[in-house]
Amino acid sequence: MGVRPPPQRDDGGPEIVAFGIAALDEHLERADVTFPMASDELLETLGDPSVPYDAAGSEMRLSDALDATPHSTFETRQECMNALHPVFEERRERANNSLVGQLRSLLPFGSG
Repeated sequence: MGVRPPPQRDDGGPEIVAFGIAALDEHLERADVTFPMASDELLETLGDPSVPYDAAGSEMRLSDALDATPHSTFETRQECMNALHPVFEERRERANNSLVGQLRSLLPFGSG
């Protein structure tokens, strides 16, 4: 997923904030990950990055996301994304339902 933050300055094209599996996909692209791959190999390859799961920039470690899925190996990139998508979505929904999440949603993106 991704969302455009409100425009602040006109110094180019729109900036896209990637979160969830879109943010994870960016990590996979940079590391040139090839599948099949086990969860522990994926962590070793990527270095357990923090992955934003909402547009506010809230993050979770990839290791935590992998622990929350029953899969220990992924035959394809798509299988990896399909397994992790509900984990990021559940975390995003839980954060949005919290009092802090609701207050955050009322504030504009970023500061200054």
